Amino acid sequence: MGWNPSPGLETTPFHPFLTAGNDRVAATEMIEEEIIHWWRDEAGELHRNALRLESDTPQRVNGFPRDGIITLRLMNTASQQAMKLSPEEALKVSTQLLAVAKELMNAKRLLWNEQEEQARA
Repeated sequence: MGWNPSPGLETTPFHPFLTAGNDRVAATEMIEEEIIHWWRDEAGELHRNALRLESDTPQRVNGFPRDGIITLRLMNTASQQAMKLSPEEALKVSTQLLAVAKELMNAKRLLWNEQEEQARA
């Protein structure tokens, strides 16, 4: 695939190259992680939910560097929703997720310690 001089395709996600003026940067979108959750409804039918983390590389637009984009995509059997985050927003969310996850794991550890002490008594 090569450079496409058609106007208006510069920001199309399916276009292999993003161009701006004389800048030519390969558009690379990567799936970084995907967490899949299967569940059954009341009728016993199997459904799939997925949380996908995608990233777009930083690019040069009109001669100026632009941040990469992190996309959180939530997909289920019927539809999907996506939210694009700047690197700063992604760091803020990841820091909060890490803090909450550590608190929950510590609380579970305390519950196990209490259960082991009760079993010894």
